[in-house]
Amino acid sequence: MTPEQFRHAGRRTIDWIAHYLETIERHPVLSRVAPGEIRRRLPPRAPERGEPFDAILQDLDDVILPGITHWQSPNFFAYFPANASPPAILGDLVSSGLGVQGMLWATSPACTELETHVLDWLVDLLDLPDRFKSDGAGAGGGVIQDTASSASLCALLAARERATGFQTNETGVDRALTAYTSTQAHSSLEKAAGIAGIGRRNLRPIEVDAAQAMRPDALERAIAADRRAGRTPCFVCATVGTTASTAIDPVPAIAEVCRRYGVWLHVDAAHAGSAALCPELRWIHAGVEHADSYCFNPHKWMLTNFDCDCFYVADRAALISTFSVTPEYLRNPATESGTVFDYRDWQVPLGRRFRALKLWFVIRQYGAEGLRAHIRRHVALAQEFAGWVAADDRFELAAPVPLNLVCFRHVGGDPANQRLLDELNGSGSLYLTHARLDGRLVLRLAIGGTFTERRHVAGAWQLIRDRAGAAAA
Repeated sequence: MTPEQFRHAGRRTIDWIAHYLETIERHPVLSRVAPGEIRRRLPPRAPERGEPFDAILQDLDDVILPGITHWQSPNFFAYFPANASPPAILGDLVSSGLGVQGMLWATSPACTELETHVLDWLVDLLDLPDRFKSDGAGAGGGVIQDTASSASLCALLAARERATGFQTNETGVDRALTAYTSTQAHSSLEKAAGIAGIGRRNLRPIEVDAAQAMRPDALERAIAADRRAGRTPCFVCATVGTTASTAIDPVPAIAEVCRRYGVWLHVDAAHAGSAALCPELRWIHAGVEHADSYCFNPHKWMLTNFDCDCFYVADRAALISTFSVTPEYLRNPATESGTVFDYRDWQVPLGRRFRALKLWFVIRQYGAEGLRAHIRRHVALAQEFAGWVAADDRFELAAPVPLNLVCFRHVGGDPANQRLLDELNGSGSLYLTHARLDGRLVLRLAIGGTFTERRHVAGAWQLIRDRAGAAAA
């Protein structure tokens, strides 16, 4: 492909994306294809000769789009949002065009230094503790991981090493280490415990209170019991905004327990952390100043397309000591000087993409003011939707609504709620997901799409009300 052909194909591709975003509401939100249907539409073998670019774009429409669940649809209310925005898309395009591999400062200084700087910006924008900054005399710092799952794994591995005197990497896991998180925490913690060699059975699920938040007294009892049994508690994960219900663990009290027992505290604010862009919502971060590590995902609610997790540590030396391996072929004068960050030492893989570009594009395009408006709009819509639910005697709220997720249920019981969920998702007009809280099936409506407006939320509520009668029958 010549530069001129690339320009032509690039314009066509940008036009395709722009048209897709303009017409996204015409598509059923949840893909309706059957398992295997997309593969059956593809040729059995790769083409021997290159094909015209127009043919590729045509197959995007004919083959790929039918198998897409439209996460950017304004009627996508499932899971948590996966925001994309035009500046983020363009930032990713530039990253792909540059094609750098940012494993070392030396392999592209701008890749490392922009990331360091933008993550320090975010410390200020979210009013996080200065100990998470990379600049100045502090010992901490931030790095972009792919997802909160990777951030939690990195935190757990660093906690493991600190608890064993940084010997586990050399000798293997030879002590009875234990970790703790609430019963409502993300499943990635269980996976991380297995990968880290701690073992899933040694991840203690801590009971929650009526608001689905971790009970610090139960945490302390579990840690004390493990210590009496000769085990070594090494890691606690507190969640700010659980997946099921946006429950917010009492971080100050949990931090005090961790301090007394010398346990690493990681705070997972994957979805909810973006809310702290707004000063009136920064209460969610109470106690984070005592955490050893913290993460949030701009790709969930900050207009930055997947994947982008901001991971901070108060002591970067603990993280680097956990991951640093320097074979001869990676040695270079900048690294040897000790004056630069080599982010390959802050993560599991060696290689890394230039993710900071899309985050930089987003922050500069929208500014703090625009990002706050984005968050405030969704929080206000969620509160309004919660009011509609509370005013309809056929429904009830199933959990508090601190931010932009509303958990609700039909009073007719679990079968009625399952039928209602199936009816709604089968309509193609919206997409919801469910959770179980206190053993009951509840419907989740997460408001956070880039293009979601009040009319979409009102339309969802009208459809829910219209289908409620049939579901209850």
